[in-house]
Amino acid sequence: MKRFQQLLALGLTVLTLGITPSSWAGPGHDHGDAPAMTEGAASPRFAAVSESFELVGILQGKQLTLYLDHSADNSPVPEARLELELAGQKIPLQSQGVGEFVATMTQELPPGQHAVMATVVTARETDLLAGELDLHEDEHSHAQTGTLAWLLYAGLALVVLILIVWGLRRRFGRRHPFLGGAA
Repeated sequence: MKRFQQLLALGLTVLTLGITPSSWAGPGHDHGDAPAMTEGAASPRFAAVSESFELVGILQGKQLTLYLDHSADNSPVPEARLELELAGQKIPLQSQGVGEFVATMTQELPPGQHAVMATVVTARETDLLAGELDLHEDEHSHAQTGTLAWLLYAGLALVVLILIVWGLRRRFGRRHPFLGGAA
């Protein structure tokens, strides 16, 4: 009976240590609504800046959306013509509104760094912008990282469980029926 009480006390101690003090907070002790979490990684993007213009490109699969603004006040550039060269190839663009352009590529870009050259032509000036689009294989690396972390936690839990069983067998001897010893 004494061994059962010791096992019960050990189990209650482990359970008590597992309960964190944050779970004891009463009403009015919260920190407000949690900020909204976005799922997945951000789309790859690039920026090319000069004294006059700022160009930002956002890649989503085969579609590239470009935003052209004045550097001084961040306002869209009206009636601009934009020519784009990406990874050594000229990309045809369609205007979607003031300072916004869209390109649909024939195939997705492979992972790596790709040079971006853009020529901006307006009624007052012409400018050349240069940037770099850096693509990574994010989905695959995130999946591997998640799997590795899960395996690490599972291995750690297994080691802790083995140490607890080993300690209990050592403490109470090998003949305890609860631990699977000889009867």
